[in-house]
Amino acid sequence: MVLDAISSPPFADVLSQTIEGIIEVVHTSRYVLIENKSFAQLSSYLDRLIPLLKELNQKDARDSEALKILIEVLNRETKLAQELITECSEKNKFYLLMNCRLIAKRMQNITREIGQALCCIPLASLDISSGIEAEITQLVNSMHAAEFRAAVVEEKILERIELGIQERNVDRSYANNLLVSIAEAIGISTEQAVLKKEFEEFKKEIENERLRKDHAEAMQMEQIIALLERADAASTREDKEKKYFTIRKSLASHPFEPLEAFCCPITKEVMKDPVETPSGHTFERSAIEKWLAEKNFCPLTSTPLDTSMLRPNKTLRQSIEEWRDRNTMITIASMKSRLSSEEEGEVLDCLQELKDLCEKREIHREWVVLEDHIPMLVKLLSAKSREIISRSLLVLHILAKDSDECKESIVKVDNAMESIVRSLGRRIGVGKLAVGLLLELAKSESIRDCIGEVQGCIFYLVNLTRSDDNQASRDARDVLKNLSFSDDNVIQMVKANYFKYLLQRLSSGSDDVKMRMAETLGEMEFTDHNKSSLFEEGVLDSLLNLVSHGNLEMKMVAVKAILNLSSLTKNGQEMIRQGAVRPLLDILYCHTSHRNLCELVAETIVHLALSTVRQDSSEMELSLLESNKDIRQLFSLINLTWPAVQQRLLQAFYTICQSPSATTVQELLNECCAVQILVQLCELDNHEVRVNVVKLLCCLIEKCNEATITEHVGQKTVQTLLRIIEDSENEEEVASALGIIANLPMSTLVSDWLLEGDGLRIMLRFLRSKKPNGPCKDQLIENAVGALCHFTVPANRMSQQKAAEADVIPLLVQLLESGTSLTKRRAAISLSQLSESSSDLCRPIPKHRMFWCFSALPEAGCPVHRGICAVRTSFCLLEAGAVGHLVKVLGEPDPGACEASLDALLTLVEGDRLQGGSKVLDEERAIPSMIKLLGSSSPRLQEKILTSLEKIFQVLEIKQKYGPSVQMSLVDLTQRGSTQIRPLAARILAQLNVLHELPSYF
Repeated sequence: MVLDAISSPPFADVLSQTIEGIIEVVHTSRYVLIENKSFAQLSSYLDRLIPLLKELNQKDARDSEALKILIEVLNRETKLAQELITECSEKNKFYLLMNCRLIAKRMQNITREIGQALCCIPLASLDISSGIEAEITQLVNSMHAAEFRAAVVEEKILERIELGIQERNVDRSYANNLLVSIAEAIGISTEQAVLKKEFEEFKKEIENERLRKDHAEAMQMEQIIALLERADAASTREDKEKKYFTIRKSLASHPFEPLEAFCCPITKEVMKDPVETPSGHTFERSAIEKWLAEKNFCPLTSTPLDTSMLRPNKTLRQSIEEWRDRNTMITIASMKSRLSSEEEGEVLDCLQELKDLCEKREIHREWVVLEDHIPMLVKLLSAKSREIISRSLLVLHILAKDSDECKESIVKVDNAMESIVRSLGRRIGVGKLAVGLLLELAKSESIRDCIGEVQGCIFYLVNLTRSDDNQASRDARDVLKNLSFSDDNVIQMVKANYFKYLLQRLSSGSDDVKMRMAETLGEMEFTDHNKSSLFEEGVLDSLLNLVSHGNLEMKMVAVKAILNLSSLTKNGQEMIRQGAVRPLLDILYCHTSHRNLCELVAETIVHLALSTVRQDSSEMELSLLESNKDIRQLFSLINLTWPAVQQRLLQAFYTICQSPSATTVQELLNECCAVQILVQLCELDNHEVRVNVVKLLCCLIEKCNEATITEHVGQKTVQTLLRIIEDSENEEEVASALGIIANLPMSTLVSDWLLEGDGLRIMLRFLRSKKPNGPCKDQLIENAVGALCHFTVPANRMSQQKAAEADVIPLLVQLLESGTSLTKRRAAISLSQLSESSSDLCRPIPKHRMFWCFSALPEAGCPVHRGICAVRTSFCLLEAGAVGHLVKVLGEPDPGACEASLDALLTLVEGDRLQGGSKVLDEERAIPSMIKLLGSSSPRLQEKILTSLEKIFQVLEIKQKYGPSVQMSLVDLTQRGSTQIRPLAARILAQLNVLHELPSYF
């Protein structure tokens, strides 16, 4: 009848409800955080049970008593499991962790109870499949064998708690680490506020257990609380102060003497690790073990004794420790007056004692802080004694290592950070201690902010990174690393020449950070060494990435930074090698409407151009503009952009024209009508732009062909240049304008234009009155003398006459003596041109008339021109006293000056002037100088000398006088000279009768 009742419909309903309960347990267990693996294990067993129960519910078979028992067990254990889940979801997580073993045990009991109930089902009498039967058997076996244990992490935490309680470990760091481990295990934040809240709830849970009369568990938990309360997060400073001063105020002002029981009978000293013998006597462990190593009886009772019979006397040990702690409290409290002593020795002794106490135990450090000794220690950092400062820094360092709370106590003292920073700048021993203290303080995030704000702090730290003391250097770098969280600190580091963190931010920071770092690079004034260091550390790659950034403001700050760093020649060259020119040119081509950006780019290009001028000859030649297209395209912008950009681009091209690639660039610019454009720009009112126009035009005119110059440079241009020469205050512009005129084709047309523009007066007034002394002095004189050549062109006799009347010739002779090589060359050219006209202008010597004996003595004629010569009328070199000066110029190292001087001297031996002119050259010692020039490196000059000697040696006495001295030089030239030189030398040798006739070989 019982089986009939069970198999009736109500049984099916009960079983369905049981299945629903199991399903709910399986579902809710997934959300439990504590012992989640154990809950997952239980859930898996219950989950496997559900299909079996459903199978049983579908059977219409007669049921047994065992099946009824199974349902009762399942309902009971499912309810217990649900209660456990609720507890683990609602109770304090600390409390649950402390009970993790019990929780695991409860789950194991639930599992085994259900397994036992399943074992009792009469499977043979039920009409179920063999698969279900096998599954039930397997499940029963698994549940019987199941073992539930707390997680490994939780077990380790419980073991550490038990060890701490057993050894009375009051080390704060032990409690701190333990508390953090607990927080990580239960999945909560390690922030102090969160830990404090959870710990307070844990204590309330324990109080509830006490109220529930569970005294055994409450006592165990009280021990755990006492251990964890040592952690910083578990108690506030106020809690610690209250506890400490409650004890300290109950103490005397002097240390207590130890009780007799505290002293070892063997050593007579206070014990540290007391052990008790079976007879009740207590000894210091090390002392009694040493005694027993030699004897086998008790030193007091003489009864047999061995080490295995010794037991720790925990009660006495605790009493001794409490006695020591009270005396240490009294000692620490009495130190304030000693630290304030005027006696240096007293202060040093006190600091040493304080240091020893702080190193001994963590609790001592806490008491030092609670006694408020930190302000006095900070004050001692301003002492005159270096030893006092050092020991104060040591104690502060020990305290700072203790906790963030100690660090904050130090920083809160007035001028504490300033005093520590000042110590950084003292001798290395003190500085090393100060940086060690700062490193410890910098580990606190809340303190880092104020460290970098102290004036001079980062500067001193950077200096210490370069210290010979490895520890000080390493600590300084570590402090800087800790301070690098702040962009402001990083910028201060840059100002102190420490670039590591700026480069990191520039490479991997956010766009805002990158922009700020690039702005810093663009605005700071770096030394050349710093600019070089930044490049060596890879700043260029990051800046080039920013130049390619889509944001225009980012481009601008990046270009400005590149501009700042490119002023160093080495950096500029490296930029060119690494392809920096292309993105800069692209900005100019594509962002012509952005004035400020284009100005920065153009100025940077000027710097890069300058770097190509100062190249090392041993390195591969660098070119700023790699293609003809770039040269043309960049030059085309000169007419299409703002004055400031125009000015920079003109400067860039002018600079390129001084570089190794100058010839190529000049030729290309001349091909693309640059002269025409620049001639037009000479009329600009903008003085800054015009200066650079004139300078570049001067460069191009030097290499320009005569046809192009004639086509584009007319009288208007000449008038403009003369106006610039007369009015401009810029010496470079004046020198360049003079250079343009000096390089114009020598023609009567140009001479006439210059005369019409009053050019002769302007040149002479400039040379005679302004007397330039600036950096362009030589260039000004050289080009002015070059411009004077236009007034001495032989074809324009009128301009020559005006020049002579203006006393140009004496001025030119003077310049032969005092000018540069180019000045002498150009002065010699002018004198040569004037001398070409001397024969025609020489006045004949008047013939004698009748009664010549009554006439005045005839005027002496010129030995060269055989007439009456004068400087102003016939431009005679002899009359001007120029021959000797020209001979001196033959000794110049510049072949061009020598050649010009030679040309002027050779005008004296042209045509019928050979005899007289040769004699003059002989008298002025010109011929030895000419012979010496046969050794010149200039083939052109050698050829001209040989031609001259061949002519002069037509005068017999000259040939006889100088033939022997020139012979060896001529022989050498026939052997080593060029194909043009060898036959000329051979002809003279034949002329000197060294060779009978000119061999066909030559």
